[in-house]
Order: sequence, then structure tokens, then C-alpha cells
Amino acid sequence: MTEQDLHVWLSKMKQGDRDAFKHVYEHIRDDVYRTVSFLINNRQDVHDVVSEVYIELFKSLPNYDRRQPFRSWLNGLIIRQAHNWNRKIWRKLRLFERSTLLAEEPPDAGTENELLQNERREEVGALLQKLSYKQREVLVLRYYHEYSFEEIADLLSIPVGTVKSRHRLGLEKLRKHAERITENKEAVFHVH
Repeated sequence: MTEQDLHVWLSKMKQGDRDAFKHVYEHIRDDVYRTVSFLINNRQDVHDVVSEVYIELFKSLPNYDRRQPFRSWLNGLIIRQAHNWNRKIWRKLRLFERSTLLAEEPPDAGTENELLQNERREEVGALLQKLSYKQREVLVLRYYHEYSFEEIADLLSIPVGTVKSRHRLGLEKLRKHAERITENKEAVFHVH
């Protein structure tokens, strides 16, 4: 779907056309879900945050400026919703035990190839969760959405130097965590 086609559907959506929402939803759902899943710590919360993204999309659509790329506007909305959710969860964590809120789901069954892909995604996701939210959002925007440093700075309303710093620190932490995991796996294989 081209940006122009998307604008047509968004205009119809503003007028309450349900079919327009279906077209827009089909076009953005995978990106919305993946982006939220990278930014939210608890997998169980991803669907709730995705729902909040769509609610906010409806509320904010009248304020959308067609001169701005829709994807950038949508990603800004996703980041705000994820940030708000994480802030809300942080408040809850002060009141409740962390372990009860961060229970993990059992892995899905599937073919061997799917299992390997899921394991890699989970490893990357787990590594990303070890970063601060600010570093994680920069890395997700940079590598998942392929934004330039300047676009990320504009989207997050921060200086380009700050984006580059968060990017560098985030990658350094990812490398250290990945090295530890590799060392631990190698140690397990040498013991047996």
C-alpha cells in the first residue's frame, strides 16, 4: 500500500468507515505488534499495549498531519504508549513482587526450524530487555524500522548526539550480554 493509498484509507477511517480501519489495520498490524513486543518487558502485556496503540490511533487521528510520513507518526505513537505502559508497570512493581508480574509463557510447539527461529527471537528479545528503555527504543527504531539517527532524534525529540550515545551504549551492553551467554553455553558443552 502506498503512502497516498494509506492517506485515502485514513481519511475514510476518520469518517468512521469500518472497512477503512480493516485496510489500515492489515497494513500496520505486524509492525505494530513487533515494535511493541520489543519495547515491552512482559510478553503478557504486549496485546494490551497493542490495543492501547489502536485506541490512541483513533483518538489522535484527527491530529495527524498528512505532510508527515504516517509510519513515523505511528511509531511515535507506539513509543509513547509503550513508555506510558512501562511507567505504569514500574509503579506496580513498587507495590508487588517482581516475580509475579514477570512470569514467562511456555514456548510454542512447532517445527524444528520454527523452534530455532523462535529461540533466536527470544534470545534477542531477552537481550534487548536487559537494556534501559531509552537504549532499547533507539535500537528498535534503528534496526527494526531502519531509521537514521536524525529521524530517531526527531521522533524522540532528543539531540542526535544523545541518539548516537544511546545507540553505542546499547550495542556495547548487547555485545557483553551476548558474550556471557556464549561463554555459558560453551562451558555447559565442555562439562558434558
